[in-house]
Amino acid sequence: MKLNELRDNPGATKARKRVGRGVGSGTGKTAGRGIKGQKSRSGVAIKGFEGGQMPLYQRLPKRGFVNPTRKRYAVVNLGLIQKFVDAGKIDPAQPVTEEALVACGLVRRRLDGVRLLAKGALTAKLDLTVTGASKAAIAAVAAQGGAVTLAAAATAPAGG
Repeated sequence: MKLNELRDNPGATKARKRVGRGVGSGTGKTAGRGIKGQKSRSGVAIKGFEGGQMPLYQRLPKRGFVNPTRKRYAVVNLGLIQKFVDAGKIDPAQPVTEEALVACGLVRRRLDGVRLLAKGALTAKLDLTVTGASKAAIAAVAAQGGAVTLAAAATAPAGG
């Protein structure tokens, strides 16, 4: 295959509609914009503007509260940790930290910390250091002879 033989798949491209090219084209004269008015002119951007009337997004009631300083944790289940131990990606002899979980690919990024949950079965003895853990997860790790250490989350100063 040569560069001059490259073609798009049939139907992948569509010719653009050329408006304002004579009355015979079907989109001549006003080019599908109607007659006069603000939207028939060029340079108009009125998304959400309702002609001076209170816009819909302002008329609707707002409910609840959105916390701007909320913490988002990367969630890890015990079953996934066991799967990574079985695959040899996590060494149970070494302490398992949040950095180790990121390095082995179990967690993509720490966000505000890693939280351990008890979904799945754990059969390896592990020493885990995470930001948070559920009571069931701590009990499950302790049942295998391991320990969970809760590290203080690296928190940014709260902006007033």
